[in-house]
Amino acid sequence: MTNTLDIRIEGRVARVYLNRPEVRNAFNDVVITELTEAFTRLGADPALRVIVLGGHGKAFCAGADLNWMKAMAGYDWEQNRADAQRLAEMLWTVYNCPLPVVGRLQGDCYAGGMGLAAACDVLVACDSLHFCLSEARLGLLPATISPYVIRAMGEQQARRYFVTAERFSAVQAQAMGFVHACVPGEALDVAVDGIVEALVANGPAAVKACKRLVQDVAGRAITPDLRAETARRIADIRASDEGREGVQAFLQRREPAWRA
Repeated sequence: MTNTLDIRIEGRVARVYLNRPEVRNAFNDVVITELTEAFTRLGADPALRVIVLGGHGKAFCAGADLNWMKAMAGYDWEQNRADAQRLAEMLWTVYNCPLPVVGRLQGDCYAGGMGLAAACDVLVACDSLHFCLSEARLGLLPATISPYVIRAMGEQQARRYFVTAERFSAVQAQAMGFVHACVPGEALDVAVDGIVEALVANGPAAVKACKRLVQDVAGRAITPDLRAETARRIADIRASDEGREGVQAFLQRREPAWRA
């Protein structure tokens, strides 16, 4: 049971919604703990194929909760480090979840919220929302979220928005590659459900393997070791029960077993 999240299981799809609309779904230690636990549990569920991450209310996530920030103001260095480490572990748990994670961004996404969004595999955003890496305005820096945000928006864009703390629109976010789809608010769920439907139609083991492949290959030099590793991976899945079933279903012009 969770106090800060609304978690619903619909067949093969889990929907996890930040549920603190009164504070614009801002983070505190409880939210971080419950997100970590939820994604650990859901990612290990063999019945699930995809997780949708969203938020209730006007904002997807506004970053850090003000009351939490007040408490942190009195922390010493070690307490600050431990607190940041918990956030780092939560983001890693979302990013490293075996299941694909589809981010449903219905409202503004600031600071740590951008880190949470960047940890998702696919992002669909309402065209009226804004993003902001606002840490520099407070004399801080987006350190913990930086590995995910820089990967998602690219180094050149990060060089600007990390230091200026400017707001930018969902349309701009799509242009830089941070967001995959930018749609009117009334079309948001249709767009998200279309991606979910595509994911569920694919081989479940293949989807997990594809997600891991991108994470493992991105940025690496194309060395003999990498070429051998990728050859091994395709051989492994071709020889698997799912791989054999998928190819046979295609050749026989029938639906594969996992769509039954």
